[in-house]
Amino acid sequence: MRILIIDDEPQIRQVLRVMLQAQGYQTVEAANGADGLVATFTTNPDCILLDIGLPDLSGIEVLQSIRRQSEVAVIMLTIHDDEQEKVRALDGGADDYVTKPFGARELMARVRVALRHRISASPPSIVKVGALTMDFERHLVERDGMSLHLTPIEYDLLHVLASNLGRVLTQSQLLKQVWGETTSFEDVHYLRIYIGHLRKKIEEDPTQPQLILTEPGVGYRMVEPEESSTEC
Repeated sequence: MRILIIDDEPQIRQVLRVMLQAQGYQTVEAANGADGLVATFTTNPDCILLDIGLPDLSGIEVLQSIRRQSEVAVIMLTIHDDEQEKVRALDGGADDYVTKPFGARELMARVRVALRHRISASPPSIVKVGALTMDFERHLVERDGMSLHLTPIEYDLLHVLASNLGRVLTQSQLLKQVWGETTSFEDVHYLRIYIGHLRKKIEEDPTQPQLILTEPGVGYRMVEPEESSTEC
């Protein structure tokens, strides 16, 4: 598979090139937004690593241009304290983000998840995460073989998170998908309450969650338990 790197820092591009090629990916590079857009539509990448801060166009502008013509997987490269830009990118169609500085294991995990979701036409009807088994066709959720009783909101919230396993979902995305388009950011406290209720039912230790992780200032991500130590 081919990965397009759009970043104005030569050393970042070199690090990404080495990481990706070591895993068998082909790489294409662009040092600014304009060249990145040209490369997007001429090299047909399977995934794009897009820096949020570019010298000519912002990463958000490049993302918007890409999304008008393509559904290619896009992972944003962000700085640690840029929470608003992370939310804008995810709400604007980015598949995920990686915060600089990043490690090879985290980056590769993000790339695999983004590619898997873009290739898959629909999420599987049965999802297993740690001790949790979710059969969405039969509306059954079990933990260690024991059936769990979830309220309709808890079930819908779990369904959305599990259907996007490994991907961060913003608070806005979750509110709209679970509560409907009429919700607003003012309703985010409902989301926090139901995330807490859900953790009490599915987590081994709700105070140290391993399945549903909080992305501070952004949203939530459901992961495999062994992945939680590398998550943000």
